[in-house]
Amino acid sequence: MVVRIDNPPVNALSQAVRAGLLAALEQAEQDPAVTAVLLVGQGKTFIAGADIREFGKPPQAPALPDVCNRIEASRKIVIAAIHGAALGGGLEVAMAAHYRLALPMAKFGLPEVNLGLLPGAGGTQRAPRLMGAAAAADLMLSGKHISAKAAQAAGLVDQLEQGEDPTAAGLAYAKALLAQGAAVRRTRDFTVASDATQKAAALAELDALAAATAKKTRGLFSPAKIIECVRAAIELPFDQGLALERSLFVECLSSPQREGLVHAFFAERETTKIPELQSAKPRALSRIAIIGGGTMGAGIAVAALDAGLPVVMVERDEASIQRGQANVEKVYDGLIAKGRLTPEAKAATMARYTPSTSYEAIADVDLVIEAVFEDLEVKKAVFVELDRVCKAGAVLATNTSYLDIDAIAAATKRPQDVIGLHFFSPANIMKLLEIVVPAKVSPDVVVTAFELAKRLKKVPVRAGVCDGFIGNRILAVYKQVADFLVEDGASPYEVDEAVRQFGYPMGPFQVTDLAGGDIGWATRKRRAATRDPQARYVEIADRICERGWFGQKTGRGWYLYPEGARVGQPDPEVLAIVDAERQKKGIKTRSFSADEIMRRYMAAMVNEGAKVVAEGIALRPLDVDVTFLYGYGFPRWRGGPMQWADMVGLDKLLADIEEFAKEDALFWQPAPLLKQLVAEGKNFSSLNRA
Repeated sequence: MVVRIDNPPVNALSQAVRAGLLAALEQAEQDPAVTAVLLVGQGKTFIAGADIREFGKPPQAPALPDVCNRIEASRKIVIAAIHGAALGGGLEVAMAAHYRLALPMAKFGLPEVNLGLLPGAGGTQRAPRLMGAAAAADLMLSGKHISAKAAQAAGLVDQLEQGEDPTAAGLAYAKALLAQGAAVRRTRDFTVASDATQKAAALAELDALAAATAKKTRGLFSPAKIIECVRAAIELPFDQGLALERSLFVECLSSPQREGLVHAFFAERETTKIPELQSAKPRALSRIAIIGGGTMGAGIAVAALDAGLPVVMVERDEASIQRGQANVEKVYDGLIAKGRLTPEAKAATMARYTPSTSYEAIADVDLVIEAVFEDLEVKKAVFVELDRVCKAGAVLATNTSYLDIDAIAAATKRPQDVIGLHFFSPANIMKLLEIVVPAKVSPDVVVTAFELAKRLKKVPVRAGVCDGFIGNRILAVYKQVADFLVEDGASPYEVDEAVRQFGYPMGPFQVTDLAGGDIGWATRKRRAATRDPQARYVEIADRICERGWFGQKTGRGWYLYPEGARVGQPDPEVLAIVDAERQKKGIKTRSFSADEIMRRYMAAMVNEGAKVVAEGIALRPLDVDVTFLYGYGFPRWRGGPMQWADMVGLDKLLADIEEFAKEDALFWQPAPLLKQLVAEGKNFSSLNRA
């Protein structure tokens, strides 16, 4: 009997699918003519997991654990023939079957951890019984997918067959099993460890993984629960392990981390819904150029080459273009050294790379990205050249982090073709791409930029033109708060520690040292002429930069980096500079708890985020969230700054801002949008649905 799951587009496990599976199993059980049941997915996938349309709604019977238990309990052999994705609940269904066959393009994963959950339909108990405790725990903790070949090697899959038709392959496998007299084989009856020695070894492996996970996932709730479930698979009978899994799954469901992670999951998908899509389609995009071969230009080139695009890189002279090519090759050589790339694959990729010192080499490209020094006049000069040589209809993009793209576009005779593509460093790794939309750009150029982001596997966010766009504009404000805190009595190291405890991988002063303090210094000097003379300005960072201490690249910045160390040490001389600046201004210092530090840090971030949304620089609050999740290390389980504010309560946040305004009314001006939402009893998420 063939049971086909047909719920386009990905055969998600909706209530109807779950009910259909139960009904089919009951029918098979009662039909004496049925000797085996073949589960197969219609279309391009097996089962890609839960139905996201049911997220946040009351559960509907039958529950997936009951369906999986019923599959496993069947007296007729149940075979899962897997092609495409078997993810989450889809893999749990497959593991409940008695035998599993996969086609070459199948992929397997238990990604529930990405939503703050754990596999809740027996996955934490069946996976260890099939593939061993450590491998199963790693699959669940990483949330990553593995190939059909890897799944077979791990024990998840019994048989790997060539071909593209899962039904034909599954029927052939079923017939072979029946011919061999194969019996029902229930995963629950497998053991993770058959004796005391194996059990001790499995627990030792799990303990080591638990220690490593605690460091990597500091503050996260579900990873520790996953390990607890896997431990139960080693130590407890199946039914007791299943009961523990269910209770811990319910705990994860009620955790606020799940709310943040689910918001992040959906927000990432919403950022591609832009107004320009209603009236425009992307332009041709088959060949691109990069102007500039520094760290950023090389990273963008690698991202484009990895996407299969031919790339022309232009630099001003032969020595510069050789450095540019070396920067590109350095990335691939690093991958070769790690065993993640072959020399032959590098050669094939570099065959699509063309270095040049002449703008004439880019006459026929579809899109060009300028990635030269962050100076408006330098960039305008580049765009004059692009205007001269590029074909009609070519998209002209700038990678500026702060500068006025309308002014850059005005340097050309085709402002309708000019757009901002703000990549984050390293550009071949960082997922965020701010797509900055100037006043005169054509809608199809905006759509083309989003298409490029898709090709490069980036997470795009649409931004308006202002100093710093979404991310760097907000960053400038909360970095000011960090500076205020230091001048008022906190050490930079206390601020960084508080921010790390909140869930960031690094604090703001560590980030400054990593990026290079001279970058922010140049921006501060550029803005000096327009700075409000009444506004508070902290000079500590300027004093550090005046000494040539720019961070890791100079061996010291806010921290000391002896002998090229990547992790900094507190610097007594920096603290002496801080003290001197405090004394110069006659500041009476006080201490700050980690909570007090974060209240100010986050209030500034969210308040400026509200202004960015109200001004249309960001389309929705969720666009601010995605910007900070993918570009600035904001802890994903908190959902992003605007979602975090919703969960904390906007009224509480506004009260904090009004309290801080008693110290500095000019800086702490509540965003009108924030005040409006509090007055109306609404939150930022209400604007995401508008």
